[in-house]
Amino acid sequence: MATSKPNIRGTWNSKIGFILAAAGSAVGLGNIWRYPTVMAENGGAAFLFIYAMLVFIVGYPVMVAELSVGRRTQKNPVGAFKALSKNKIFTIAGFWCVLCGIAILSFYVIIAGWTISYFFEQIFFHAGLHDWAAWVSDTENGWLNAAVAIMFMAVTITIVLGGVSQGIERAVRLLMPLLVVIIGILIVYVMFQPGASEGLTEYLVPDFSAINTDLILAAMGQAFFSLSLGMGALITYGSYLSKKENIPEAAAMVTVFDVGIAFMAGLLIMPTIYMAQAQGVVIFDADGNLVAGTALIFQVLPELFHEMGGLIGLIFGASFFFLLSIAALTSAISLLEVPTSYVIDEHGIRRKKSAILIGGIITIIALFVAFDTSLIGTIDFIFSVIGLPLGGLFVSIFLAYFWKTENARLELEKGFDDINSTIFWPVYKVFIKYICPVLIAAILISTIVEAIR
Repeated sequence: MATSKPNIRGTWNSKIGFILAAAGSAVGLGNIWRYPTVMAENGGAAFLFIYAMLVFIVGYPVMVAELSVGRRTQKNPVGAFKALSKNKIFTIAGFWCVLCGIAILSFYVIIAGWTISYFFEQIFFHAGLHDWAAWVSDTENGWLNAAVAIMFMAVTITIVLGGVSQGIERAVRLLMPLLVVIIGILIVYVMFQPGASEGLTEYLVPDFSAINTDLILAAMGQAFFSLSLGMGALITYGSYLSKKENIPEAAAMVTVFDVGIAFMAGLLIMPTIYMAQAQGVVIFDADGNLVAGTALIFQVLPELFHEMGGLIGLIFGASFFFLLSIAALTSAISLLEVPTSYVIDEHGIRRKKSAILIGGIITIIALFVAFDTSLIGTIDFIFSVIGLPLGGLFVSIFLAYFWKTENARLELEKGFDDINSTIFWPVYKVFIKYICPVLIAAILISTIVEAIR
């Protein structure tokens, strides 16, 4: 009697499990750390407006495309493109998606490690152990960077080892609600503090004169980074989806969740920055620009928590960096899952060996970054700022002109029976065939031109 080959890939147990996992991939440090800092550098509310617009105009259609390709083939990005087209360019594009995930995770674990370091920094500082606090928060200490990165990667590998339903889905069912609760509690506290109203105004009242090419480029890069587009994560997550699931609906829920968390993150960070100013913390640099990036998260805000002092300072500071750690973990899981899925699908290696092998390789790369953190900016630019929109461009062109929109529609009909009788399909075709490729290509070209000036 013939026996079927066991499913070594896995599937989602439930729709909510998939949505939380995809949202966790999308949210991560991209929305809790990167979004508020990029927003602070680019006009506050004006950036929020452009970012939200680009998420729905460009991000959502590309997300639907990635999920469709993944579910149709039930493979990783490389295998998916191979299965649907003989064009070698898209096989290379699949490899590029996998490579982007590996490269981003190699520096992502360093930043994630810093969130762990600063969690302990808050505990040590408020306990009066200032020397310990200074040591554990030294981001130039290569050995310390390496140790916390290894610790963080070990947790990520352990979750991915558990598989799709017992590892990833189980973890995000706990982590994502916890993430939202912590953000909500912190927002409520901050809103009643001196200086918060000024930050709230900066965040919610747009100055449209601030909109320029740099802002639009930053918003597009953030949209792709925060939605996990172009790195194969959603192709991979889509490959575990049931044929009964409504992909456009699920993608809409993930997109709304992502924008919602980004909005909440800004609602926390911007008032907190001005709250810091009210406490005497310097929030503007020598040129009069609002402090952003790693200086904001790992210098300005810790100083604020120190100034707050006492039990409140400890609770607020430790909770904030614990929040960042959770956000980092939900994204790191998806980043590791992409190359792990590739090894499982294309080389037939079991999940346990695949996750440990790929996790080990990424850890080795991360060790080089740990001792030279200046590499973070270069890797981020190549594989995030350029790499993710490039991956999204390949996906949109592939669906529209190689796999063809008609085949995509047939896949989307599974779970969305009346797709032809809704406005969704004719509008989607226009966006994925014309608007998304043109906008992504234009912004990519502008980004490259700006970089080489």
